[in-house]
Amino acid sequence: MAAASLPVYRFEDFELDPAKFELRRSGSKVAVEPQVFSLLVYLAEHRDRLISKDELIEAIWHGRIVSEAAIAARIKAARKALDDDGTSQRLIRTVHGHGFRFVGAVASADQIAVRPASEHPGEIERHPPIERDGRPSIAVLPFTVSGDAGPYGIIADALPSDVIMDLARLNWLMVIARGSSFQFREPDADPHVIGRALAVRYCLSGVIDVLGEAVTVSVMLADTGTGETIWAEHYRSALSELQQMRPEIEASVVAALEVQIPRNEVRLARRRPAAELDAWASFHLGLDRVYTFTQSGNADAQDLFAQALMSDPHFSRAMGGLSFTHFQNAFLGYAEAGNRARELDAARHYAQRAVEADRLDPFAHFNAGRSHWINGEVDQAIEWFGRATALSPSYAQGVYTRGLTRALVGEASAADEDLALALDLSPLDPLAYAMVSSRAFAHIHLQDYERAADYGAKAARMPGAHKHVKVIGALSAQLAERVTDAQRLLSEAKAIDPQLSADDFFRAFPFAETGGREAIERTLKELGL
Repeated sequence: MAAASLPVYRFEDFELDPAKFELRRSGSKVAVEPQVFSLLVYLAEHRDRLISKDELIEAIWHGRIVSEAAIAARIKAARKALDDDGTSQRLIRTVHGHGFRFVGAVASADQIAVRPASEHPGEIERHPPIERDGRPSIAVLPFTVSGDAGPYGIIADALPSDVIMDLARLNWLMVIARGSSFQFREPDADPHVIGRALAVRYCLSGVIDVLGEAVTVSVMLADTGTGETIWAEHYRSALSELQQMRPEIEASVVAALEVQIPRNEVRLARRRPAAELDAWASFHLGLDRVYTFTQSGNADAQDLFAQALMSDPHFSRAMGGLSFTHFQNAFLGYAEAGNRARELDAARHYAQRAVEADRLDPFAHFNAGRSHWINGEVDQAIEWFGRATALSPSYAQGVYTRGLTRALVGEASAADEDLALALDLSPLDPLAYAMVSSRAFAHIHLQDYERAADYGAKAARMPGAHKHVKVIGALSAQLAERVTDAQRLLSEAKAIDPQLSADDFFRAFPFAETGGREAIERTLKELGL
């Protein structure tokens, strides 16, 4: 039976809406726990007769052993939600020794069997999440505590609240408010039920497991449509350090979701016929193609971003994606001879349009910064990347590009701190190879050539590493007197682009006149570029 066919039970100024899993009073939502909501629905549905305690236990608790106190607590909570009480019993009446009956005057559709929200996963009808505007959507649940957390137990609410606040900065993601998602406190809450009740595609839950003086925080991201866990992570510390770890866990979780949710969106979009792709699906497929860092992938991405803009002409992220592809055309030399300036103009044009369309989107500011960086306007680029990270402090790509531009102007220590943070925030980021290779730049400035060579070699082996990354590996190896490695990496770079030159490299990385630049210029000459 489709959720849309479930009746809405109307009595006094209340509406009990099973399809939306909402209790409303005069149109405003009333906070109520899921199990209490299921109890209300069951009583309203069967209001024509008395419901025995045994029947209620079977319907709501599935026959589990339940104390009289637990039943009384749920009835009391149901009455409180309806502004009723045990004295007046205006809506829910207790017949002592027999059971309960809903006595309010209800106007509803036909009687329809409604299964309680706490039902076992295998018995629940599956309904796809309600789509709002194509954006992915998420509910962050309160974490549960296993063991004695003592005064640290409050972090079970505080940490997911922090995550909600940080995720709310991301305009590409619909985040359900705490007041709704925190109604789901059961440790075994079913993602399918949450998806149907809150109309979300994703559900983030967590467990704080205390064993003596040690604690493990386990976080899981589930797809509410399939029930599949698509990402999970564990964070361990001493219990006494949990409060200090809280900001680190929050930043790590948010950064992971910025990677994992788009990856899953790509997987979902691939299943859809091209004619059925909406703006967001086209955008996510475009990101997947642009991160191949190939000329054909870049061209495919450009088409997909343009398709997204046709569906939604005001779509900031699609404009940012187009800026990204035009930047790549100039940065990696995909543009035809003489067209580099046109690609740079297009990169800046679409970045500006993206910012105008959504001034709160860090991706728009990220692309604006890149359009300045590649033109040698490094100070302006740093300002834009600063805005991106101010909007979303856990935005790893914004932190990375801020670090890279600092390396270009010789701020080596600050650059390396940014780049290390970016990798901590998003170790599996599509731009992780660039974060690592940029650390080589920072250590060249610091004249720590051995570490620079280590970073250069690592970056050259990573997925996405393009010709410029191979050159970074070669020059840092040459500076560390690893001549064989330098020649091998230079050969790999020339295999990608036989016309590669030092001028190409400095057009891509417009270094300021510093000692680091002098060392790079000298080394590229030694390598024959």
